[in-house]
Amino acid sequence: MNDRPSQWDKYLLGSVLFISLLIGGGTASGLYTDTLIEVAAIISAAAVLSQPFGQRVPPTLVWLLVFAVALVALQIVPLPASMLNGLRPELLLADSSLVGEARFRFVSLGVGRTIECLLYLVAAAAFFLSVLRLRTEQVQALLPFFFMGVICNGLAGAIQYSLSDNVAIEGLLPFTINAGLFANQNHFAALLFVSIPFVVYHGLFRGYLLSGLIGVVTLLLLLLAAGSRAGVLIGLAITVLSIVFLSARSRVSRFSILAIFMGLSAYTLGAWTKIEAETIDPAFGRGEFARTTIEGISENWATGVGFGNFQKAYQIYEKENMIFAKYVNHAHNEYLEIAFEGGLLAVLLVATYFLMLFMALTKVRRDPLQKAAFLSVLFLLIHSLVDYPLRTEALAMTFAFMNAIIFHKGFAERLAQKTELIEIDHNGDKLFVPIGTSS
Repeated sequence: MNDRPSQWDKYLLGSVLFISLLIGGGTASGLYTDTLIEVAAIISAAAVLSQPFGQRVPPTLVWLLVFAVALVALQIVPLPASMLNGLRPELLLADSSLVGEARFRFVSLGVGRTIECLLYLVAAAAFFLSVLRLRTEQVQALLPFFFMGVICNGLAGAIQYSLSDNVAIEGLLPFTINAGLFANQNHFAALLFVSIPFVVYHGLFRGYLLSGLIGVVTLLLLLLAAGSRAGVLIGLAITVLSIVFLSARSRVSRFSILAIFMGLSAYTLGAWTKIEAETIDPAFGRGEFARTTIEGISENWATGVGFGNFQKAYQIYEKENMIFAKYVNHAHNEYLEIAFEGGLLAVLLVATYFLMLFMALTKVRRDPLQKAAFLSVLFLLIHSLVDYPLRTEALAMTFAFMNAIIFHKGFAERLAQKTELIEIDHNGDKLFVPIGTSS
């Protein structure tokens, strides 16, 4: 009789995470690769969540996700047209869809795009909840799947940068691959820097200091090669904080930490040179995107324009002298875009998530893996101030995985068990020793 717990759920969810990192780097709407990932995530999560046994999921997280899904779903429910009168400009009201003779309207300016966003959210939420249900050791065992996805992206990026400054791969996936396996070099950089805390954890707490050091150096070099200004700066900051934040409870010597900081100093010089070499357009850039988006938010704060409809609504507020051949598809600020698309309720949900995240920080300070995940989530959220990394399936699933580590109850329970005394039988005598000590 085999009493060993089953491992199929770990391999199932790990495969979803790995596949999302391989084919989920596109940013365009309607990609069949994104649909495949979403279907795989929902089916896998259904299989894991249907098990009668598993780790307890905090009910506050469930309710937060329920409200988030309900908010998106409400935008595609026909409402009496009179309800929206006065809540948005007449131009947007004229563009809203009418349903039948009863003159119903949708909150969303584009129902199809909002349905895509709803499926996107449901898939990420289902994956998050299913990881929360795993045992603690199974959650840790998902890290190799994540590392394999990062390595594949890193190898692809290294090959591209070694061949030319601009190598685009077309035909392999339904989007043009420009960096690693991503369509956007900034999103490729985001995957690299969120990996750094986990690589540092691998080196400091798993006894692989040399491989961890090589991994961090490789990631930093790839960030420099990628050319993302935000990625270069965040990569430097997250490496420093990872070492400081995680080394406090490790056995690494101070000399090793000093050597690492010396290497980071050299990296800083290279990063500064890279940033100085870039040309920033002060007239047409993220500042102009933000100003125009804020104007749209001020006129649609009650309901938003519907998730997935930023591009359509943004054009209404865009200045004539800012219209060029290249159009604005995102605000390059995730929080402004969420407020524009979702309105006041979306802002309240985001604020609630931030509150829960920082409340969780007080509970994860003693577990190094949870601390590493917190750093990765924190810097991904910081990067969202200047970009839209969470609009790709690869980073959305990574974000869900890292949040599941942070909010997983099993780590705290395991730590509590290590401090308790248990009774063991040793040569016929009864002894009481702390778990984890040798007798």
